[in-house]
Amino acid sequence: GDYCTSEVTFLKLYFLSLQWTNYIHGWQDRWVVLKNNTLSYYKSQDEREFGCRGSLCLSKAVITPHEFDECRLDVSVNDSVWYLRATDSEHRHQWINSIELHRAESGYGSEPSLRRHGSMLSLTSATSGYSATSTSSFKGHSLREKLAEMETFRDILCRQVDTLQKYFDGCSDAVSKDELQRDKVVEDDEDDFPNTRSDGEFIHNNNGSKEKLFRSLSPKGINGIDFKGEAITFKATTAGILSTLSHCIDLMVKREDSWQKRLDKETEKRRRIEEGYHSALSELKKKSHFGGPDYEEGPNSLINEDEFFDAVEAALDRQDKMEEQSHTEKSRIQRSSPVPPGDVYSTIGSHRFADKVEEMVQNHMTYSLQDMGGDANWQLVVEEGEMKVYRREVEENGIVLDPLKATHSVKGVTGHELCHYFWDTNVRNDWETTIENFNVVEMLSDNAVIVYQTHKRVWPASQRDVLYLSAMRKILANNENDPDTWLVCNFSVDHDNAQPTNRCVRAKINIAMICQTLVSPPEGDREISRDNLTCKITYVANVNPGGWAPASVLRAVAKREYPKFLKRFTSYVQEKTAGKPILF
Repeated sequence: GDYCTSEVTFLKLYFLSLQWTNYIHGWQDRWVVLKNNTLSYYKSQDEREFGCRGSLCLSKAVITPHEFDECRLDVSVNDSVWYLRATDSEHRHQWINSIELHRAESGYGSEPSLRRHGSMLSLTSATSGYSATSTSSFKGHSLREKLAEMETFRDILCRQVDTLQKYFDGCSDAVSKDELQRDKVVEDDEDDFPNTRSDGEFIHNNNGSKEKLFRSLSPKGINGIDFKGEAITFKATTAGILSTLSHCIDLMVKREDSWQKRLDKETEKRRRIEEGYHSALSELKKKSHFGGPDYEEGPNSLINEDEFFDAVEAALDRQDKMEEQSHTEKSRIQRSSPVPPGDVYSTIGSHRFADKVEEMVQNHMTYSLQDMGGDANWQLVVEEGEMKVYRREVEENGIVLDPLKATHSVKGVTGHELCHYFWDTNVRNDWETTIENFNVVEMLSDNAVIVYQTHKRVWPASQRDVLYLSAMRKILANNENDPDTWLVCNFSVDHDNAQPTNRCVRAKINIAMICQTLVSPPEGDREISRDNLTCKITYVANVNPGGWAPASVLRAVAKREYPKFLKRFTSYVQEKTAGKPILF
């Protein structure tokens, strides 16, 4: 027959839903109906008017013949499973073919059908699930599946509402027709008292015909609609909707909790990473090594002034220790430095920088020898015995350009000897500890030379280099009672053979060592000895570092290094000239 609408009686059915809290044990006879793409079951054929006990939408149903029982087939939709058993294997085969054919004709497998129907729970199981819902009852369900179930429920509910609306409309039409018919009978026979015989349904008029006055509703209802069954399934559908909505809410709460946990985990992970980053950055700042691009000196340097000063001071201390260790070896090396005749230093010279040298010499003789006692711009920053160091604070474009001036008195040496060792490049490395290497770029004359030298880098400051002209001059006194003046001036110049490079920052200098020899008369007829000699020194320095560095650091370093330099250099000259003829 037509399997799509067939009704097969007395199928033994065992129904189990994972959402049920209890179920009927053993096989029970049930009336199963396959109709409208829905598989429904009733307690018996006679009780169909009371409504189905449950139903499954076959759009996504899976039909599985039992492996060992030839009469059994299982129908499942998600977690709702029906276990059915036919009378024999042929009967089971007919059912399977009918279900598969029904699904094929209903468009099962097409994308619109799947999207429309989704998955469908047993209405009875959904009702039971709603009354006894637990967290574990829908464990493993996805929100997508539950939303698909909601779409299926919506479609079923719409169909049921349409059916019930047709029933109500039919009832309304029937009542209206009965009222019209009764009104007609009353009007026509109001005074005739017709012979009336009621059989419970009909009234006989005078013509011998009978008209139906009241139609008793059969179990099938109006237009063949099972109102009671539709009402029961409508209730089950709404209960299923509420149950699925409850599941959806629980799933969303679980998903919210899951996302919150993931957010908390990621927040904690980010906090640990930030702490690790700041810790590593702090450790990196503490290390004394050559910095990379992030540690380039400048206003945006990553280290503050205190750390900058500490690093510079530590580097200078290391250089001092290395110098002390190598001082003994240097003192054992005797370098001979020929001294040109004195009249060589009295001439101006004829090289291309002669005029510039003369200008520098005159400026130093005019301004450098002035007394600073009455000048409030000069600050006394160091005073150690005969030594005094003055500073005048000057800044230009954020760069410290403080001029420094130092005065000192040294016994046992002459001004000529001090200026000779200060100017002579052959002995420069014996007393200068800050130079990494140097070379003579050009020899201008016997008393003028152009020198290029690079200084040792003091981290975190960048390495500096200097290109300067060094000239030594003797300035004769204006009268015989005044001492002659020896002077060495070093000032920056440019030269094609020593262009600036990216490796070092080019500094600019204007330095002068000015010395005058004072001789105290010896006792009796004794010859003048070194005990009778005192050299008065004036040292001036104007240095442009060529780049930014913290002002407080530069001033602190200058305050520390200039006195050390004067002590080291004058001690070196005293050692070199001890026991040698006096060079006036």
